[in-house]
Amino acid sequence: MASTRTTSTLGRRAGVAALLAALLVPVAPAAARPAAAPRHTGCAPHDELRRALRTLIDRDRITGAAVLVTEHAAGAPCGSRAETAGTADLRTGRAMNATDRLRAGSVTKTFTATVVLQLAAEHRIVLDAPVDRYLPGLIRRNGHDGRRITVRQLLQHTSGLPDYLDAPEWEHPESVRYRHFEPRELVARALDLPRPTSRWHYATTNYLLAGLIIREVTGHSPEKEVTRRVIRPLGLRDTYWPGDDTRLHGPHSHSYFTAEDGRLTDGTAWNTTFGGVGGALVSTPADLTRFVTALLDGRLLPAEQLAAMRRTVAADPDRLWPGARYGLGLIASPLRCGGQWWGHAGTVPGGHRALTAVGPGGRAVAVALNKVPDSLQAEQDFLATVETAFCAGRPSRGTEPTEGEHQ
Repeated sequence: MASTRTTSTLGRRAGVAALLAALLVPVAPAAARPAAAPRHTGCAPHDELRRALRTLIDRDRITGAAVLVTEHAAGAPCGSRAETAGTADLRTGRAMNATDRLRAGSVTKTFTATVVLQLAAEHRIVLDAPVDRYLPGLIRRNGHDGRRITVRQLLQHTSGLPDYLDAPEWEHPESVRYRHFEPRELVARALDLPRPTSRWHYATTNYLLAGLIIREVTGHSPEKEVTRRVIRPLGLRDTYWPGDDTRLHGPHSHSYFTAEDGRLTDGTAWNTTFGGVGGALVSTPADLTRFVTALLDGRLLPAEQLAAMRRTVAADPDRLWPGARYGLGLIASPLRCGGQWWGHAGTVPGGHRALTAVGPGGRAVAVALNKVPDSLQAEQDFLATVETAFCAGRPSRGTEPTEGEHQ
């Protein structure tokens, strides 16, 4: 990596590797490996996407990359198809594939936001109520005041709270690779940091607080509620919370990062409790696709709450990328071929990066990397790969306005 500084985003444009992380509850049993994605004989992979993946491997030195593209439009003949490049395990030389599990990083935020919005639909959480109503006195230090921050602002990253991952100790995340963290400990650390200067500031702190609110109103851990309300009903057999277990269970890609001494290091084993319900899920491209498709199809939320989720504000391009907007646990990003994709992305310090989203026409894309891009060029190539997956085979059009956006 160009730097090991931890950020709570996909990566700063200056090339700082984004280390959005994850935490989970006790590990679930390994599920059976999913069957290969169905493929229509007339649906050959797009050469443009294949070339984009080779660029990530050859120019950007990403160890392995996989893209799963699924057509959900009525009458679409292609079903799902996968493109891969590079290596899933450098020790054995096993090739990268699109069925392996990986750490999903901040894609977890969308799962957590979905549960908060389900509770809002049940009138158990009020989005515009102050955080202090649910967590009295927790945010009351260093100019931060939970009486003036709403639940909606937590989900939208407009709370004005700092990100604990911006603290100096996270400049060397490998030094705490096997340490357990508690959400309240991390929130307290965030409150000691300077207040952000921008209106929109991506902070995993917000989602740890959302998880604490879920616990307060349900009496159950937020991980249990996400499992009960989302993972189990959708049959996401390869999605689980790892808790303190540093291993990945079931078929998985290894992940890699550049250590301080410059060596490429296996980062697969990692205690991801520092990410909490802001970033700890383990999943697969197929499971992430099933989740984001069900969410945007209205199968997980009533229309009112889904519309609220899709109301966006402009995101800081240094914390996401130019043109990105943020809703309630959802990113909207414009496409060169028209419209935008809706979904989320995430990164963990060991090297996994995941993205899942749905674009125009119902096309869903899930991307898995097992090494984080560590330069501006590599970040641009990653985003270009995502755009290619959405736009290949579609005519280029002007970008449509983002649905429900707020200025």
